[in-house]
Amino acid sequence: MNIILFGPPAAGKGTQAKRLVTTRGMVQLSTGDMLRAAIKAESELGLKVRDILATGGLVSDEIVIDLIKGNLPAAEAAGGAIFDGFPRTVAQAEALDAMLGERGAKIDKVVRLKVDEQALVTRIETRFAEEGRSDDNPEAYKVRLAAYNAQTAPLLPYYAAQGKLYEIDGMGAVEDVAARIEGALA
Repeated sequence: MNIILFGPPAAGKGTQAKRLVTTRGMVQLSTGDMLRAAIKAESELGLKVRDILATGGLVSDEIVIDLIKGNLPAAEAAGGAIFDGFPRTVAQAEALDAMLGERGAKIDKVVRLKVDEQALVTRIETRFAEEGRSDDNPEAYKVRLAAYNAQTAPLLPYYAAQGKLYEIDGMGAVEDVAARIEGALA
């Protein structure tokens, strides 16, 4: 099964994806995690995207599609992928559909975590204070949230038209949200 966890930055997608990795044995494909790891390793890619992410910018489609493509074999071997932070545009969704189609696979379900944006701002401020992630400073977050609303939200009708979109309340205790996600995946 291949699923997408959909929602604005700091909606809890990463937390829920990690739970699904543990409970279902799937592979989490988080472009954010992959890019942060490249930055930490000071790889060529990391140096290229460091400043983009620090200011809240979005990395090019070409880069993120290549990241995903390189990680699909591991996801297939595990029985499925949890896409977290990808796709973020209709063009990326179409590219993902094509990549999976070439491999005889597809996106099975898209779970949208519906959350309160003001609560997300508070979540970001806390995470920035605790973890010091440069891409989570409040100003960069506002840029990312605006980009999400402008570019990523149009994916809702794209996946709804395919009958794959499941919307759940993403607010509340981690366990409660996890139970809602499991219900959507059943």
